[in-house]
Amino acid sequence: MKKLLIITTIILSLISCSGSILDITPEDRVSDATVWADANLITAYHTELYSGIIHGFSGVHMQSKATDEAINSMSWGINILPNGSLSPDNVGALSSTDWTGGCGGLNYWDQGYKYIRKINLFLEKMNTTTVTITNKAQLIAEAKFLRAYYYFLLVKRYGGVPVVSKYYELGTTQTFSSGTFDECVTFIDKDLSDALATGDSDFPKTYASTSSNFGRATKDVCLALRSRLFLYAASPLFDATGNGKDKAKWQKAADAAKALIDRNAYPLYPNYRKCFVLATGADNSEVIFSRNFTVNNGQNAPMYNLGRRFGGYGGFSASNGPSQNLVDDYDMTNGEPAFNWTNGVQTINPASGYNPKHPYWNRDPRFDASIIHDSTTYRGFLHTFWVASDTKTWGDDSYKQSSDNPRGNYIIKKFMPDADIIINWNTTCTIPWILFRMGEIYLNYAEAEFELGDEATCRQYINLVRARAGMPGIPATVTGETLRARLYNERRIELAFEEHRYWDVRRWKIAMDVENRPLYGMDVIKDADTGVMTYTPVKLLNRIFTSKNYLIPIATDEIKKNKGALLQSITWR
Repeated sequence: MKKLLIITTIILSLISCSGSILDITPEDRVSDATVWADANLITAYHTELYSGIIHGFSGVHMQSKATDEAINSMSWGINILPNGSLSPDNVGALSSTDWTGGCGGLNYWDQGYKYIRKINLFLEKMNTTTVTITNKAQLIAEAKFLRAYYYFLLVKRYGGVPVVSKYYELGTTQTFSSGTFDECVTFIDKDLSDALATGDSDFPKTYASTSSNFGRATKDVCLALRSRLFLYAASPLFDATGNGKDKAKWQKAADAAKALIDRNAYPLYPNYRKCFVLATGADNSEVIFSRNFTVNNGQNAPMYNLGRRFGGYGGFSASNGPSQNLVDDYDMTNGEPAFNWTNGVQTINPASGYNPKHPYWNRDPRFDASIIHDSTTYRGFLHTFWVASDTKTWGDDSYKQSSDNPRGNYIIKKFMPDADIIINWNTTCTIPWILFRMGEIYLNYAEAEFELGDEATCRQYINLVRARAGMPGIPATVTGETLRARLYNERRIELAFEEHRYWDVRRWKIAMDVENRPLYGMDVIKDADTGVMTYTPVKLLNRIFTSKNYLIPIATDEIKKNKGALLQSITWR
C-alpha cells in the first residue's frame, strides 16, 4: 500500500455510502459476510478510510479563491462567498471538489460524516472480529487519527457539531444533537491520545521514506494535528471568552507544538521553492504528512493553474491567479514590510526601499518562489503580462492574449513543477499535497508563545522560518501588537496557498477587516513609444463579509431532518 494509493476494486464496489450519517436513507450497505470475514478485504476497507482527506489539488478552485490570496472571477457557486450571499440554503454549492466550484470542499458536512460513519463501523468490527489481522493495532490507531482529523475539519468549519461515536445502520431513525466546540475538542483529543498510547512497534513515531508504510498516519502526524487543534481552540473565534485570552488553552497549544519540535525529526527543507515541487513526499525532510500521488493516480494541478502557453483551455488555465493584496504583503529583502496599514489605509513604508516603478525588485525570495509575475522566467519562458498603451500589442501572458490568462496578471508558481517534470493533460503530476509540515509547527509554536507573553521565543521561531528563505530576522525592537502583525503576516507568506489563510483570518477574528477589502490585480502598461513600463494596481472584485460568515452554515435540510436537535452554526443563529 505504498503511499496509500491502491484502493482495492472489490471494496469500492461494496462501499459507496454516499449519504451523510445525519441523512440516514437506505442506499447501500457493506456486506458483512464478504468484507469482515476476510483480512485482505478488511485492510482494503481501512485503506479507503483515507479517501475522506481533501486536498488543494482536488479540483480547479483552491481555497485561496475563498479568501484574499487569489481572485475568483468566475460566476459559479463559489461566488456566493465574495458577494456575501452564502446562506444555509445554498451552502451546498461549496461542497464540490471538482471543476464546478466548491473551493476545495469548504462545505464538508456530508463528506465528513460519511467517513466518520465508516470509521465507526470499522472500529466496532475490530472489537468483535475473530479474523487474524497481523497489524490490527496499527489499523485501529490510524482509524482513530482519521476520525480525529475528520472531526477537526468539521469543527473548524461549523464550530460545535454532533459527536457520533457509534455506527448506525442506513435507514435507522435517529436525530443528532450538537455538541459544544469544547466537547468536540475533548473527543478529538481523546482519539489522538488513544492512538498515541499504541505501542511504537505497532504505531511508530514516523516511517522511513523507503518504508512500504510511508504515507500512513503515525504518532508524529497525531502530534501535528494536536498542535493545530489546540491552536484553533485557543484562538479568539473558538475560545469561550471570545477574545483568545485563555492562557491555559494557549499553554496547551504551545506544549503540543513543542512536543513535535522536540522530536527534531523534520528539519526545514533548505530550499523553500523546492520544498513544494519535489516529485514525492519521501524526498522532503520537512513533511510530516502529505497526500501522495503516482503517475497512474496523479493530479492535474499544473494544467489548471499555469498560463495558456502550457496548454490550458476553457478558462481552466491560471484558475487560481494570485491577488495584488497578497503580493503587497511580501516584505522587502531588507526585512521591512513594503507597505504600512494605518486606519485601513495602505501607504508605502519609506524604510523598506519599495519602488513602485519596479514593484518586484528586492522582495522576499518567497515571492518569486510562489508567484509568476511580469518578467519572470519559468520553465524557460519569459512571462510578459504587459499591454501596450495604445492597446494594439501585448505580452504573451496578458489577459489580452487569452481569456485563460488571469486578469490580475499573476499566476501561482508554488506547487508548479520545474522544467525537469513533464506537464500536459495526458501526464498527471506526482507532486504531493502537504498536509502538515514543520514550517507550520514552528509558526504554531511562535503564536502560542506570543499569546503567553514570551515574545523572544515567538521571534526566535518566526526567524527560523524566515532564515530558511534567506530573510533577515525580526529584530528585538519589534514588540507587542507590531509583533503580532508581523507574526500574522509571516503565516500569510510562509503558508500561502496551503489552505491556512481562510481559517486564520477567521480564528483571529480579523476577517471583518481583511475580507471586506476589495481584491486587486496589477495593470502592466508598456508605453507604445518608449517601451517604459508602468505598474498600477487595479480593483477587480469588491467583497462582502459579515460576522455570520466566520463559520460555515449547516444546510437547512440537515437542520430540518434533525427536528430541532441539531443547532445551526453559532454565527448563523
